Amino acid sequence: MLSDTHGNVKALETVLRWAEGLGSGTIGAAVFLGDGIRDLSRASEAAGFTGDWKIVRGNNDDAFSSPVHGAGFGGSHPESTVFEFGGHRLFLCHGHRHSLYGGYYSLIAAARNKEADAVLFGHTHVPCCENDEGVTLVNPGSIGRPRGRTGATFVLAECMPEKQIAVRFLGISRGGEIQEVQIPQNQFC
Repeated sequence: MLSDTHGNVKALETVLRWAEGLGSGTIGAAVFLGDGIRDLSRASEAAGFTGDWKIVRGNNDDAFSSPVHGAGFGGSHPESTVFEFGGHRLFLCHGHRHSLYGGYYSLIAAARNKEADAVLFGHTHVPCCENDEGVTLVNPGSIGRPRGRTGATFVLAECMPEKQIAVRFLGISRGGEIQEVQIPQNQFC
């Protein structure tokens, strides 16, 4: 799960090479939560990544007038979508339409309206995972323009029926290695 690459194709390539190296079938779905859609085809091709993408558009994706080339990347992408995965109903959005800086009320309402048990969102560039009013909220942070003390982050999530979504935050070290990152508890994202 990635968001907010903002043109940092090199960082995205690093993550996708790592993901491709996990082996066939390990990544059931690759989720991109906006602001950098046009980076996906170049980075995927360079990394040899062939995962199944679920993509939503961010506020900065609207500004890109050049077409996005590559399988699955062209055309228009929705600002939000819902999909079933691993026994969970996931609401995906960038987050810019949900007044994030004032709390999660709008996100939670949108998730409930779609009968989703989790919201995956970006926009703030700050990683977090919490459960609020029975809805799991996950923001992978940003590998392109991170904010906060954690640096560049993304998420590997495990979704199993009848279980809470297991979230691991990962980052890119200064040496370009993928490593686990500890996110402060109750960090507002």
